[in-house]
Amino acid sequence: EKVVKMKFINAALFALVSSATSVAAFAPAANFGVRTSAATFDFELEAKKSIEDLSDDELKGKKVLIRCDVNVPLDGKKITDDTRIRSSIPTIKYLMSKGAIVSVCSHLGRPKDGPEDKFSLGPCAIRMGELLEQDVKLVGDCIGDDVKAAVDAAKEGDVLMLENTRFYKEETKNEPEFVEKLAAPFDLYVNDAFGTAH
Repeated sequence: EKVVKMKFINAALFALVSSATSVAAFAPAANFGVRTSAATFDFELEAKKSIEDLSDDELKGKKVLIRCDVNVPLDGKKITDDTRIRSSIPTIKYLMSKGAIVSVCSHLGRPKDGPEDKFSLGPCAIRMGELLEQDVKLVGDCIGDDVKAAVDAAKEGDVLMLENTRFYKEETKNEPEFVEKLAAPFDLYVNDAFGTAH
C-alpha cells in the first residue's frame, strides 16, 4: 500500500492515478462500487479552498503560483484582445493585497520545439503590469534555478510572470517530474484558469 501526500499538484495526481489504472478498470464490475487495480493507492489531499477561505496569515509572505489563462490573440507582439488577462486581475489583486508574492504561469499558443520568441509571454507581462499599475517582471523560464532566485528575491505584493509553460513538452503530458519542478519554489497553488487547466 502506498500513501501519497499531495498538497496542490493536480497534474501529478492525474498522472499517478492514470498510471495505476489498467484495462480492468473498464471491465464490468461484479459489485457496484469503486474498482481498483492490483496496486492500491491511498491519497491524502488537502481540501480545495477558495482563496477567500484562507486567513491573512496563510497568505502573507507566501510564495503563490497562480495558473492564469493569458493565452491571448496576438498580432506580432501586439495583444489584440486582453479579456483573458483582465479576468485574472481580481484574483491577483486579492493575493497582492494580502501580502502574497505572486507568480503567474500560463501557456501561449502551441510552440513546437521549445522556446519560440513569438510565443513569449513578454507582451502579457507588460499588459498585466499596465492593468495592475505596477511592474510585472517576466522570468525567462518557468522552472529551474533562475525561477527560484527570482521568487526568493521578490517582496510581498510583487508579481512575476513565468515564461510560457508550453516551452516544455512535458507540460502537455502532465509529467510528474515537470510538475514537481514547476511547484518547487512555491508554498501555495491557485488555479484561476479553470477553462484551460484540465
